[in-house]
Amino acid sequence: MSQLTENYTGIYSLMLTPYHDDLSVNYEAYEEYADWQVSQGVEHLFAVCGSSEMAELTLKERLKLAELTVKHKGDTTVVATANMEPSWFSQVEEVKRMTATGVDGIVFTTKGFGNDPDRLVNYVGELKQFTHLPVFMYEFPGLKPHLISGECYGRLVRECGIYGIKDTTSTYEGIAEKIAVKGESCIIQANMPFLFEAFKMGARGVMATPTACGGAFFQRFFEAFMNGDMALAEQRYNEIILLDNAIDSGFNCSAKYLVQLQGVEGMKPINRGHLQLSSGRLQSLQSFHNWCVANGLME
Repeated sequence: MSQLTENYTGIYSLMLTPYHDDLSVNYEAYEEYADWQVSQGVEHLFAVCGSSEMAELTLKERLKLAELTVKHKGDTTVVATANMEPSWFSQVEEVKRMTATGVDGIVFTTKGFGNDPDRLVNYVGELKQFTHLPVFMYEFPGLKPHLISGECYGRLVRECGIYGIKDTTSTYEGIAEKIAVKGESCIIQANMPFLFEAFKMGARGVMATPTACGGAFFQRFFEAFMNGDMALAEQRYNEIILLDNAIDSGFNCSAKYLVQLQGVEGMKPINRGHLQLSSGRLQSLQSFHNWCVANGLME
């Protein structure tokens, strides 16, 4: 059984997808990046996610990226999204094949059923029968309506045995609703402005865009918070806010450039959305990286 059945709180670093200039996946750079992510000290990796551009990847590419993450995971655990295919039967096959990659947990998007709790609960309950692994939910903005209520999440925990959710409501109220009904599951944060307050309320996980280039920032915060050092936790939280603001414009290329500056040369700041960072943005990120290095926050 997956290690995630015992330890599913903590930091889940999101995995970026590096490309060659022709926008084919650079798997060699990805393997180097996976090793770098493990070196950040986090406990979990999220291999196929929004930051990975999973909606722009083929099933074959998604499965290979998951396999490579497992190959390089070290002492971490790996989760990956497994219901991106369009039809029910193709999703069943996707779940089976993603489970076979060796990942430790499966992630389901809410698949556009956010405003239909009965349909979502039935859908998740049926689809999870095709994997023996722990299942997590993801309010993926790429498949709207994606947000679910606290009441719906409580049903998913009670009726489907869900282990946690990547909450993307980005509102204090939405986060609090889920925490109130979480039971033994983990509310996993994607929203940085409310991160510290959410942890005070009972959230115990993070799946957020800045983890793609700065997992160590979050691991430092998590350790300080769990050790009860609230002053240090607040300092670490403030550092996370600086990182979040630094990459907000031009994500995910901005995160890729920061990874490149930290030593993964094959992580070019390009994506399949054809986003281009201006020379000014590149200089701004370079200056931020220099500041982080000077203050012992980055390599």
